[in-house]
Amino acid sequence: MMKTIQKKALVVIFILGSFVNYANSDMDFNKIINAKKVKVAFKNVKKGHQLTLKNKKGVQLHSETVSKTGLLTKVFDLSSLKDGIYTIELEKDYEIIVRTLEVNNNNVIFNETSKKVIFKPVFRNEENILKISKINFQKKPMKIALYFDDEIIYSETVESDKIFNRVYKLDKKIKGDYSAVLYINNRSFFYNFKL
Repeated sequence: MMKTIQKKALVVIFILGSFVNYANSDMDFNKIINAKKVKVAFKNVKKGHQLTLKNKKGVQLHSETVSKTGLLTKVFDLSSLKDGIYTIELEKDYEIIVRTLEVNNNNVIFNETSKKVIFKPVFRNEENILKISKINFQKKPMKIALYFDDEIIYSETVESDKIFNRVYKLDKKIKGDYSAVLYINNRSFFYNFKL
């Protein structure tokens, strides 16, 4: 009799555990949270990565540099924000992880399906050769500008395939400070180097 009761209790616990797990995974897609305690977590962060909160227009409302490597857990009080769409972004070495949220009546709604990853361009300078590579899955147009001592020396706008590669040969006789800027989808990426 005792074994039967124990088996039934285990079955009930197992079933309840399944319902709780199902409910949690179902809620993960559209979370509604009190705006005073919005918790975000990012895995595999490194010291020096950048965490920012931006409004819909891209205006930076909060920024901080990650102070330690590992799991980053941060609690924000967003109750002072106006109703609207915001992003929390983690800028890593080669990518930017963007999570979109909506503030509505002092609640925050996370839509996990809107999480996206933006791949940063890779700039390499070898003597007088500048190489720029960028993954561009959306095939958005890009503008590239090269500067020497804060004066523009070259500019082009390109329609790109999924993978963009360009090589620029600079005059090795002209020594000084150079900059390359890549503009795409309302973002700009800078690279400073010397010849």
